[in-house]
Amino acid sequence: MLVVVCPGQGAQSPGMLSPWLELPTVAASIARASQTTGLDLVAHGTTSDADTIRDTAVAQPLLVASALASLRAVLELDADAPLGTAAAASVDLTAGHSVGELAAAAIAGVLTDDEALRLVAVRGAAMARAAAATPTGMSAVLGGDPAEVLAALDAHGLVPANVNGGGQVVAAGTLDALAAFAAAPPARTRVVALQVAGAFHTTHMAPAVDELRAAANAVAPGEPLVPLLTNADGTVAPSGARALELIVAQVANPVRWDLCQETMVAHGVTGLLELAPGGVLTGLARRTLPGVETVAVKTPADLDAARDLLSRHGAASSPATTQELSS
Repeated sequence: MLVVVCPGQGAQSPGMLSPWLELPTVAASIARASQTTGLDLVAHGTTSDADTIRDTAVAQPLLVASALASLRAVLELDADAPLGTAAAASVDLTAGHSVGELAAAAIAGVLTDDEALRLVAVRGAAMARAAAATPTGMSAVLGGDPAEVLAALDAHGLVPANVNGGGQVVAAGTLDALAAFAAAPPARTRVVALQVAGAFHTTHMAPAVDELRAAANAVAPGEPLVPLLTNADGTVAPSGARALELIVAQVANPVRWDLCQETMVAHGVTGLLELAPGGVLTGLARRTLPGVETVAVKTPADLDAARDLLSRHGAASSPATTQELSS
């Protein structure tokens, strides 16, 4: 059983699209994404510096466009072919971390590529505006006793915005609270400040939820062709409408990637393919999904390994439906 996962903000790096744009299918897909989002994603993926692509309004569309284009390359689809229909023949499950959930929704057939890209452009810009209102941020907390970590976060007025599994929690809140927490961290932990603009997945993002919901209300989601795991609680989204509702709410609520991974285990996932720019979620999987074969798609050099993983673990050899996985 194969799960395809899509990375979230922080996975981007300068020049990450340079080798990909040598592939005509990817070049066409990124050009179309640029037109849809109103951003020059070709430039941002090749020549923009780290500070430019750290901007939430840039990073989020860049990540979703990259994930979708790389899956098209894996499946050898052109930029206009329906992605969800093609994915359903090969993929058993899909999930995305934070903004990656919009890419996963397109893979599942809940959204079209263009719908996912239009929504991520709204999401990124709205979250950037919300972050600018108050000095907030996020820090990764690595190791320690989980209960002690959560208690310490609560004592400092911080939120576990991402619970990623493998001994990793991302704290979010005001910069002052994060500084106080880092000065007196729980035993056996390491605290790493993240280069993000604000406290994502907390109530600080409430204004962005309203903006994204208004945009999402104009979309008629499809029913999932590939079972889609939700960041809310790791379960399979029961319908396209519910999936989109949860994607909107996720902006101001914690990402429970640990629960997504628990569902992968429960349903017998044997292979995990992380789309471009891959690496982060594959690293987590290696610590929390023992025995699951992983491939991270970083450059076109990884396409053969991705196709091999897909052929050996994908839906063609182990068909499953959304209804079966939800039961």
